[in-house]
Amino acid sequence: METPEVKTQKFIVKFFPEIMIKGSSAKKQMINQLFNNLTKLLKQIDEEINLRKFFDKIEIVCPIDLVTETRQVLLETPGIELVLEAIQFDQVTTLDQIKVIVNDAMYQEIEGKTFVVRAKRSGTHDFKSTQIEQTVGGYMLAHNKTKGVNLRTPEVTINVELMNNQLNIITLKHKGLGGFPLGTQGDILSLMSGGFDSTVASYLTMKRGIKTHFIFFNLGGVAHEIGVKQVALYLWNKFGSSHDVSFISVPFDDVITEIFRSTAESYMGVTLKRLMLKASEKIADDLGIDALLTGESVAQVSSQTLRNLALIDQVTNKLILRPLSTMNKPEIMSIANDIGTRRFAETMPEYCGVISKNPITHGSYKRMEEESRKFDYSVLDTAVENAVSIKVKEIVNDVSDIGQMEVISDLTSGEFTVIDIRQSDDCIETSSETLKIPFYKLKSEFKKLPKDKEYLFYCDKGILSQLHAQYLRDAENFTNIRVYRP
Repeated sequence: METPEVKTQKFIVKFFPEIMIKGSSAKKQMINQLFNNLTKLLKQIDEEINLRKFFDKIEIVCPIDLVTETRQVLLETPGIELVLEAIQFDQVTTLDQIKVIVNDAMYQEIEGKTFVVRAKRSGTHDFKSTQIEQTVGGYMLAHNKTKGVNLRTPEVTINVELMNNQLNIITLKHKGLGGFPLGTQGDILSLMSGGFDSTVASYLTMKRGIKTHFIFFNLGGVAHEIGVKQVALYLWNKFGSSHDVSFISVPFDDVITEIFRSTAESYMGVTLKRLMLKASEKIADDLGIDALLTGESVAQVSSQTLRNLALIDQVTNKLILRPLSTMNKPEIMSIANDIGTRRFAETMPEYCGVISKNPITHGSYKRMEEESRKFDYSVLDTAVENAVSIKVKEIVNDVSDIGQMEVISDLTSGEFTVIDIRQSDDCIETSSETLKIPFYKLKSEFKKLPKDKEYLFYCDKGILSQLHAQYLRDAENFTNIRVYRP
């Protein structure tokens, strides 16, 4: 009997359990949102990818050559608890067909091992699920060198589903991202510095189904702004690109100047945080957003004691979420490592505009009120008026516009050494001398290179190259760096 040729791959998506325990209306709305999110994301890969929605799952069928891209989207989309990979066979009507198909597909998995066959069946057939299990199990036992069938503790479980005349063999199971579908829990404005804490906090709200916008307070430096934008773009691409979100950049250098003029040194740090929340509130009001997000963790720094957090929160009527409030730094860094933002955070340029001398750890409400009255809030109003908002999806073009580094496309225009700064082991091949220095090693390694040469930084889209070239020029005074974009 000839096994049908497999031309497509099926994925079966199981929903986050908290979705399934909602009331019927909320559950329906969440499933519809997840279906719409996946449709948008997967159709961007290929229009041939088909999706079908059921009350307890979503099925996706894609061409075999698109399996990797499809799997990646499913594993990074909020709302999915489990992703099953299945081989789909159509027009399967008999037990004889089933046993041969399953054996041909799975015989290598059971060689030298104990196994069991588990079957689910829906539709009209002249046999039951237990007969599928017995027939397939007996056939595979007779035709392969195994350690036998073990119904209780098998080394391999072969899962098959027969729905009418369609046979699915489950080949792999993956843990999904969990959480609620993006777009079901409203919007939030994340105060984004680009470090470990703010990026992990933003990831956690995206995972929980909250549409997460970003606000950045520029304390001085194009490189820092480029760096934060690239992290925001990374997070959006990976976990939230089913929805458009905004990135707002607020010039805060004049605000810093006014803090130094008006505020007692020990209250400067808390005052800065209060002013960031006050500015965020104004912009959130304009965007119709009800909540603000920060990456603060209790007692991590002096401004994050419970008393000081209470002083900071007094300045706004917005709901403030702090998902990292009880996490320690190793826990936060572990999540950053898992989601891919650790390398960005480790190399983020630091622009600390306000460092209090002898900062208060248990501020006074009365003293805080006195300090706040000294500040000229017209300076803050001007900063908010001068804020610039773009869509995160436009960041690639925007970074190219604001980047001040010269871009070289033709290597014959001079004598250059190309430095591939990508994180991967790959290294670009060029007609010039080429070095491999991952971006997270640039700060320490670049200063060891000969200073009489001209260097071109290369990465896939030019964003990292602009960031680190700007940083080395601004912070280390290197003037022999440009960006290579072939």
